[in-house]
Amino acid sequence: METPKYKNALIVGAGEGLSASLARLFAREGIKVALAARKVEKLGALCTETGARAFACDATNAEEVERLFGLVEREIDAPDLVVYNASGRARGAFTDLVAADVAQTIAISAFGGFLVAQQAVNRMLPNKHGAILFTGASASVKGYAQSAPFAMGKFALRGLAQSMARELSPQGIHIAHFVIDGGIRSAARTEPTDRPDSMLEPDAIALSYWNVLQQPRSAWTWELELRPWVEKF
Repeated sequence: METPKYKNALIVGAGEGLSASLARLFAREGIKVALAARKVEKLGALCTETGARAFACDATNAEEVERLFGLVEREIDAPDLVVYNASGRARGAFTDLVAADVAQTIAISAFGGFLVAQQAVNRMLPNKHGAILFTGASASVKGYAQSAPFAMGKFALRGLAQSMARELSPQGIHIAHFVIDGGIRSAARTEPTDRPDSMLEPDAIALSYWNVLQQPRSAWTWELELRPWVEKF
């Protein structure tokens, strides 16, 4: 069975945590990495460490997304591996939510995913090869109180991924959605002392992304759900 090979990766919504773990993993595997974020200043150290290139982009703006892919294509090459890791969040009691904040949350979590995926697919289809990975959350499958906008965006992103997988997998493009069902550990966010190992390690999540990318096309998954081993279902 042939294992898929990828040469150029683009991570949209890049920052610390999972995006950084993915960038390091891809670089170790010999993949050229491009990072996109609204503020690229925060990516300097990661670019130095991994050899990645950083590009400024608002993923909710169609013109900026199109420009991003053009720049990446010219300066590196067309990405055959794209990760959408951006998300927005607006919290509060339902009756207190501000419409503009809700619209922005949905735009970042879902509409940006559509814009990025469409540009990626346009470049992958001629070669019938590529992978697009979407980062979801617990809110992708269950809406929590005072978090309706986040659930709306993540539900939409999951629907996008499922629809794309059904349409594009037969054309050689692997679409996968990851339900990250729990908090991700970081230097600024660690487990309570009474709940050790209750958060997800970003390097471990990245490894699961990589394992999905290595799947032979005769047995592709479109969705993977990850949670800490001590988490109760």
